[in-house]
Amino acid sequence: MAMKEEKQMSDYIHLERATEVLKEMVKIYSPYFQEDLIMEYVYNWLKSRGLDAVYHRYHEKKVTNFRGTNVIGRMKGKDEGPHILLNGHLDSVEISEGWTKDPLGAEVEDGKLYGVGSVDMKAGCVAIMLAVEAFVNTVDSFNGEILYTFVSDEEGPYGLGTDALILDGITDFVDVAIVTEPGGTFTGNEYPSLCLGARGGWSYTVTTYGKSAHAATPEKGIDAIEDAAKLMMELKKSELKEVPKLGKGSFGIIDFQGGGAACSIADKASFTVFRHTVTGEDLSFLRNEVDLAAKRANLKGDYSMKFREAPHPENGGYHPYTISENNPYTRTMKESIRNVTGLDPTIGYFPSIGDFNYLGSRVKVPTYVFGPDGGNFHSSDEYVDLESVVKTAEVIYDYLNSILT
Repeated sequence: MAMKEEKQMSDYIHLERATEVLKEMVKIYSPYFQEDLIMEYVYNWLKSRGLDAVYHRYHEKKVTNFRGTNVIGRMKGKDEGPHILLNGHLDSVEISEGWTKDPLGAEVEDGKLYGVGSVDMKAGCVAIMLAVEAFVNTVDSFNGEILYTFVSDEEGPYGLGTDALILDGITDFVDVAIVTEPGGTFTGNEYPSLCLGARGGWSYTVTTYGKSAHAATPEKGIDAIEDAAKLMMELKKSELKEVPKLGKGSFGIIDFQGGGAACSIADKASFTVFRHTVTGEDLSFLRNEVDLAAKRANLKGDYSMKFREAPHPENGGYHPYTISENNPYTRTMKESIRNVTGLDPTIGYFPSIGDFNYLGSRVKVPTYVFGPDGGNFHSSDEYVDLESVVKTAEVIYDYLNSILT
């Protein structure tokens, strides 16, 4: 590998710098659909260090009417070679109840930095930033290209930031992707944890239709709430498909609507399901699953099922995906983790959904989830282990060197 002698990786990737940058980013509140300030910070951070950075604007017109912004940059090598995508989201969830620390205070205690969005996933974005800065300043020449993307709205309903990257052709020539989500934190595996795929997920609403009647004579009507309850319970009893690596999917009832009229039997009710899926569970499979449950429930009235409205068919939900452990990119990723941490990574599969699903299933490239360690994601007192932020940046740097030089 060709290295510049005057600077070393450790000049750019170390605990003090990782802590400093992450503190500044956590103090910027950036729930999804409110990312302008954090995008401006990252854009200026990159530009002030001589790194390529441009704003990528998009407008989702059909459902949300949201005008969003991503920050992207490219580093092009001298010759042909692999195109590596580094992806992270800069939005967070909103501040929840129950915090014992200032959610925007970026307090450090016992090697942990606390704050909303700290582990999910501003720390992963910091790791990308430091790794890219170190690479451009210490490597004389390389082949291929590095595309780094800091996106909005990952925590929102449609993952519009990464979706826009795909729709606008920015990911067209990517060969491999790394998303620095905290995979181990979600799977329960100790750091270092490498996810080689993820379950998918779709949201749908089932509506049951009955016949209104006075509550004193319910036998004269058809209770839509009763039918909905029976159908929910039968869905929960469905025999879930099990596949290697991803295991089984799951049902989550996330909303219920019905009734409300004084002293009357409801003639309409509905419930919404979030259905995590595994390989082979497509939309047709899910529709059939509901039909079979309805048949077992012996409903008295009619019913309908509708998937949630989406900006376009490809981002109505998330398809599952997996990567082979024998893939050459996988072997190199595992080697880089060993080089930095001295440990073999624990292999896992992300139990939920994220932008990595879009990259793994729509862009159809090996997409690795590897990020810092922490806890309490989407909850109070969210934190990240600062040393794992440094190690993650070092792994990315080693991987870039291994693949491109």
